[in-house]
Amino acid sequence: MNDYTLTIKTNEKKGVLDNITDVITNHGANISYVHLFVERNNMGSINLELEHVNDIDELVGDLEGIPDVKLVELHGSQLDIYGKRIIIVGGGAQVSQVAMGAITEADRHNIRGERISIDTIPLVGEKSIAEAVEAISRLPRVSALVLAGSLMGGEITEAVKKVKEESKLIVICLNMPGSVTKYADLIITDPIQAGVLAVMSIADTAVFNIERLGDNIKF
Repeated sequence: MNDYTLTIKTNEKKGVLDNITDVITNHGANISYVHLFVERNNMGSINLELEHVNDIDELVGDLEGIPDVKLVELHGSQLDIYGKRIIIVGGGAQVSQVAMGAITEADRHNIRGERISIDTIPLVGEKSIAEAVEAISRLPRVSALVLAGSLMGGEITEAVKKVKEESKLIVICLNMPGSVTKYADLIITDPIQAGVLAVMSIADTAVFNIERLGDNIKF
């Protein structure tokens, strides 16, 4: 059994999505992620991440047999292509430095067969950062969060507590004033080192194990 990504183009009609999910369910596959939108030509585009697929050729054939399905494209899973994700959130200057360390370290591991991708979003303001942190639980493939700022607490801290309760997310933050440092797995002064350790903490090809350090470690 394998994981796959399907892109399905359909007529934009009521009930088409139900027919597609019925076929997938009948094949015993699980939908782990879905993204859909309507294109300008009134065609529906559905991207599906599927798990536990027994016979992908038979599944594609049955999907193509649905009258309103116009095209089914088969891809490798997003995990195989883009791999684990690190999200870096905070002020622009700090984010860029963390990203420099993370991208350099990710390149070293990806050369050896890893797939680690780095996403960044420079944001200002407690509410904006808190919303971005809370939304991470709704994003696929996120393994680590780096909070790169000079002062974080309040709503940001509550958002960090929430995402850590909902997932096994590793949280690394820069050494800064504010209560968010109480809930980080690692507190690091140097932003470049923060990016490097974020990658090392999720890479299968690294010997670094964040759990062996204990909780709330400061560098």
